[in-house]
Amino acid sequence: MTLQVPPPPSISPRQLALMRIVASMAWSDGNLAQEEVDLMLTRFSGLFAQDPERQAALQKELRDYLMQNIPLEESVPKLQTQEEREFVLRLGYEVISSSARTPEEALINSEEADAYQRLVGLLNLDAATVKRLEAEAQAAQSTDSVVDSMTAHLKQFFAQG
Repeated sequence: MTLQVPPPPSISPRQLALMRIVASMAWSDGNLAQEEVDLMLTRFSGLFAQDPERQAALQKELRDYLMQNIPLEESVPKLQTQEEREFVLRLGYEVISSSARTPEEALINSEEADAYQRLVGLLNLDAATVKRLEAEAQAAQSTDSVVDSMTAHLKQFFAQG
């Protein structure tokens, strides 16, 4: 039996690369809950499409791509600019630092910490930049919900590009 690859979604390769990296960070602990999938689909489709009908169609296209656990090593090389690398690190940090499922669980579990360190290494960012981006992510999380913060940053990022 051969694996059937879904057709590419109708978003830009740049948007797909960013979405895959964020999804990889969400997958890093080996668990991608249906609620996380629904939330990412809602946010990304709202970011990439304007009208509700197009958003619904895009959610169907993107679902298959979110369900694929694509290694960071495959997605990160597709980033083209320093701005994209910084953006992805910040979003990745926001994703993993929001995922504690119980009060007793560490905010960032060991699998997420390992994936984050792989991401840092793959992005080849200097230590000062990493610290600045982590501080920005922490500051945003203390004032906004992670999803609202992530959505605002994604909109700003794509408006610039």
